Amino acid sequence: MQPSPPTPPVNLYDLPRAALGELLAGWGFSAFHRDALWEALYRKQVGSLEELEGLLRPDLVKRLRKSALLRRPAVHHESFSSDGLTHKLLLRLHDGQTIETVLMRFKGRATVCISTQAGCAMGCVFCATGQMGLVRHLSPGEIVAQVLHVTGILRQSDETLRNIVLMGMGEPLHNYDGTMEAVDILVDPLGLAIGPRFITLSTVGVVPGIRRLADEERPVQLAVSLHGATDAERAALVPVGKRWPLEELMEACRYYSEKRKRRIFFEWTLIAGKNDTPEQAHTLGQLLRGMDAHVNVIPLNPTVGYGGVPSAPESVRAFQDVLASYELPSTVRQRRGIDIDAGCGQLKAAVERPRRPLPTTR
Repeated sequence: MQPSPPTPPVNLYDLPRAALGELLAGWGFSAFHRDALWEALYRKQVGSLEELEGLLRPDLVKRLRKSALLRRPAVHHESFSSDGLTHKLLLRLHDGQTIETVLMRFKGRATVCISTQAGCAMGCVFCATGQMGLVRHLSPGEIVAQVLHVTGILRQSDETLRNIVLMGMGEPLHNYDGTMEAVDILVDPLGLAIGPRFITLSTVGVVPGIRRLADEERPVQLAVSLHGATDAERAALVPVGKRWPLEELMEACRYYSEKRKRRIFFEWTLIAGKNDTPEQAHTLGQLLRGMDAHVNVIPLNPTVGYGGVPSAPESVRAFQDVLASYELPSTVRQRRGIDIDAGCGQLKAAVERPRRPLPTTR
């Protein structure tokens, strides 16, 4: 009879507090020890199992060294915007994959944009990550570790993190379970204690995930990327629109809004000559009429793989004026870190873009 293979060590960052308690209970430790370990991980933010010495019972530390690990990605590359307000990290995971995390400082607050997948399967034509394709989902711990990186940076200047946006590489609702377990860790009141209303999840419109969010009453803000108000226009920019057409998507959004009593943020990337005309704004206003909605207007962040350009300021204002005629509030999202490839997937693409071979001479 072949011996069973050894159980691989568990990454403690992958476990919400209840799951951590179950692990420790199996080893004979109580909820008291679970909470002491939780506090060490997320309040004290220890960086290694060795740092748990003196914080926990010696026999628990010994067991953790045998059966667990603390795995955080390493910084592979980082860049800073010229105004010093945007800091972009390219993090390398244990298997060599890289993901992006962006720290953005605003007056009196800090926001982090984190990734949920390595790559993305949604294929949005103007998105650098969508142009890469999907490699794999991130584990809960790989999602949470991005926040820990940023809180460590902010602690050095006595700043605190207020907002988390799940708008980095990947589609959060495609990695539903991993993303939601990470959210459970982030909002836990005994740990990082991020207020649920300060966490925003952005989706390209994964209808089953939106309905599941509503049914499970998940405590996050929802943002839906539209970019087109007819099926044909949307599918040209967001291929997933062919799978979940606008009628089905809007039904799911209304279901979510009515069940959760929450406003939905709709994101609209303005691309000159593509989706920035007053006629398209009228179509959008009609599509969202009667919903508790807010439109985030986002001038395109150009990428190497897409030839579009951002709309002119006067086109942006005209688009907003039409939305206002439908009593539909809108905000032009501030573009940050353009000089450091801060758009989703852009830094990874720039750092890891294959070099063209030099021409040979004969």
